[in-house]
Amino acid sequence: MISVSNNTYIMAKKPSTQKYLDISEIKENLVVLKDGTLRSVIICSSINFSLLSEDEQQAKISGYMQFLNALDHPLQIVVQSRKLDIEGYITRLREAQKKQTNELLKAQIIDYMAYVQQLIELGEIMTKRFFVVVPYDPLGDKSRGFWPRFKSLFSSGRSISIKKSKFEEYRNKMQLRINNILSGLNSMGLDAVQLDTQGLIELYYNVYNPKTSQSQKLKEIDKLNLET
Repeated sequence: MISVSNNTYIMAKKPSTQKYLDISEIKENLVVLKDGTLRSVIICSSINFSLLSEDEQQAKISGYMQFLNALDHPLQIVVQSRKLDIEGYITRLREAQKKQTNELLKAQIIDYMAYVQQLIELGEIMTKRFFVVVPYDPLGDKSRGFWPRFKSLFSSGRSISIKKSKFEEYRNKMQLRINNILSGLNSMGLDAVQLDTQGLIELYYNVYNPKTSQSQKLKEIDKLNLET
């Protein structure tokens, strides 16, 4: 704070938290970082490995090894643990309770909602989600010539703005990687889907605002007030 009189203060303008994030923008189902690299995020299912037979376990391990050996680029596997969100379930119960004409059943629904909410709070029931982060770095693309990659080194320390034509080129190359990853995950019996723009925004909103996101849900992308 800056004092301007004995009883009056003015607040210095604080920098936006966005200044400290690596993300430049999210568009067309991709995350664009400030260094000019791209990221795609795939959400996938899991397998209860301990319930598989020995032969099935060996088959899964072999499939996973083949999946990794087929990669010619890095990737990141992220496991996210969050307290189980039952808001949607509770909302449906409230709607059913309002429509219920039988007073006894209505009271039972209210008691059941209280029981479920208490169970989640006391039991600390967690849910896990599994993500595969696929990167694309133009600097590491061997198909680019030496001089384009060399010139890019001088701008690696600042935020890079990608031209539309270049973004389309990078997006097409990224899509090839994504398709290969999806194919590899599906071959192991996993269900995998690439997050779209809305899914990416919600994911990063929940990651950077773990407490706020529980009480303030993000609106759909077409309902957000975005600066242009």
